[in-house]
Amino acid sequence: MPSLTRIFKHRWLDETDSARALDEAALARLEAQVTASETRHSGEIRLCVEAGLPLSYLWRDATPRQRAVTVFGKLRVWDTEHNNGVLIYLLLAEHAIEIVADRGLTRHVPQAQWDSILAGMRDAFRAGRFEAGLAQAIAAVDALLSQHFPLAEGQSNPNELPNRADLR
Repeated sequence: MPSLTRIFKHRWLDETDSARALDEAALARLEAQVTASETRHSGEIRLCVEAGLPLSYLWRDATPRQRAVTVFGKLRVWDTEHNNGVLIYLLLAEHAIEIVADRGLTRHVPQAQWDSILAGMRDAFRAGRFEAGLAQAIAAVDALLSQHFPLAEGQSNPNELPNRADLR
């Protein structure tokens, strides 16, 4: 049974809180960072910022990770040619960050490395520096994708997914 405090915290926030956490200028800078990143590798990076979990997730006491995996599917991050899409998911109600990578990248990156990347970003999110934390996450994922899926000279990466953050 979920706590009433958790339910209240998640239901109190909505999409306007996501927009307040990342204003239009911040969204444009993050989009530009993703776009620039995707010129160096064949992967796709997708951002999602969600204010609070849907009520159905709260009733079953779901974790932010469970929601991130669902959003990974809903945003079709799995549907890339090289199976190397990555979702960076931020849940404002819990200041939780999750990175969900498709199987093409997860076979190269051990969980301990993902955990280390996440630990480095948590301080920014706890301090309310959402843009800085997301920019740090994009840079870390970019480094991994550039290492494991670099583009050959003259090759380009067709944009398979939107580069703009999805606010919920």
